[in-house]
Amino acid sequence: MTKIENSTAPWPAEMMERYRWLDEYLQEQPAAQKEFQPAWQAYKYSLRGKMFAYIGINDQNGRPIITVKLEPVHSDLLRREYADIVPGYYMNKVHWSSVYLDGKVPRDVLENIVRSAHRTLLLSLSKKAQREIAGE
Repeated sequence: MTKIENSTAPWPAEMMERYRWLDEYLQEQPAAQKEFQPAWQAYKYSLRGKMFAYIGINDQNGRPIITVKLEPVHSDLLRREYADIVPGYYMNKVHWSSVYLDGKVPRDVLENIVRSAHRTLLLSLSKKAQREIAGE
């Protein structure tokens, strides 16, 4: 993995290092692509040009977030269980949820959320694209 540089980063260098594992985990998802979005000051993670997650800062409160695309029922369950999971910041509130990274969501839960977001988007792609990503 390349070093996360603060010159194109949504967070201060020390914070970027604290969440390096999350950036790496997002990029480990099959066929995931990472792109810095200057207008958002956030990193976008996508499959075949469709976003499944982004990490950045909530500019209303300055807290670091990851926003992910999830099935609505899954989002509801997570929001009820964790105060630090809220409707998606600047996104459709039904299909997207934001997780405050400085909150109390355990790492294993966050990893599961990332896998679920990736899978949600993967399943929305054509069967052909799904097979190509799976390496079939």
